[in-house]
Amino acid sequence: MLKVIFLGTGTSQGIPVISSTNPVCFSSDIKDKRLRVSIAVEWDNYRYIIDCGPDFRYQMLRENINHIDGILFTHEHADHSAGMDDIRPFSFRLGGVPIYASQRVIENFSKRFDYIFDHKNKYPGAPSVHINVVDNNPFLLKNIQVIPIEANHADIPVFGYRFNDFAYLTDVKSISEVEKNKLKGLKVLVLNALREKTHFSHLNIQEALVLIDELKPEKTYLTHISIDMGFHKDAQKKLPKNVFLAYDGLQLTI
Repeated sequence: MLKVIFLGTGTSQGIPVISSTNPVCFSSDIKDKRLRVSIAVEWDNYRYIIDCGPDFRYQMLRENINHIDGILFTHEHADHSAGMDDIRPFSFRLGGVPIYASQRVIENFSKRFDYIFDHKNKYPGAPSVHINVVDNNPFLLKNIQVIPIEANHADIPVFGYRFNDFAYLTDVKSISEVEKNKLKGLKVLVLNALREKTHFSHLNIQEALVLIDELKPEKTYLTHISIDMGFHKDAQKKLPKNVFLAYDGLQLTI
C-alpha cells in the first residue's frame, strides 16, 4: 500500500505570485495556496521525495517529515531542485542522501551545487549525496520496482515515475506511444495541467484530459497548477468525475 502526500502543487512561481494582482493570489481558500511542485511517496517504513524545490524546508516542517530514504528528480529546473541545500539535516543522519536522476541532471547539479558534488573541494558542513543515475529502465527502491517514464518538457527530457499502480508526471508537454504503454492499468495518475490556455512546454487542461482519456487511469490528480487556472473550487467543477485538482497537503492511499 502506498501513501502519497502532495507537498506542493504549484508552478515555478507558486501561488500567491509575488506582486501579482490576480484574484487567485488573494483567495482565502487554502486550496488556492500552492508551493512549488513535489510529493512524498511512502510504503512500509520507507519514504521518498520526488523533486526538491525551493519550498522543501517548509514542506518538511509542515508535514512533520523527520526522515527520508532518498530523493528522485524529474529534471533540473530550479523549481524542482533549488532546495538541495536544505537536505542537510537528513544528510547528516544518513551519512549522505541517496539521489536519483538522469546523467544530464547530475551533471547540471555538479555545476550548480559544486560545493556539494565536488568531493575534492567539498565545503565543510555541506550536505552529502549518494548518486544513483537513472536511465529509462526500471530500478529497485528497497522492496519496490520503480519504472521511469520519459516525456518531453518542450525540448527537455523529463522523467516521471511509476510505483506499482501509481504514477507521477509533471512538466510534461508530450510523451511517446512507447512511454504511454508504461502508464496503462493505473489506479492513480498525477499529471501536470498548467491552465486552460496553450503553453509551449506544459500540458494545458484540455491536452491533459485528452491524455487521461487515452490512458484511462481510475483516478487522476492534476498538479503544477498556475494562477491562470482560476480558483480551485471553480476549476474543479469543470472536470470529469474521475479527475481532480490536487492541492497542497492532500494525502492519498493507493
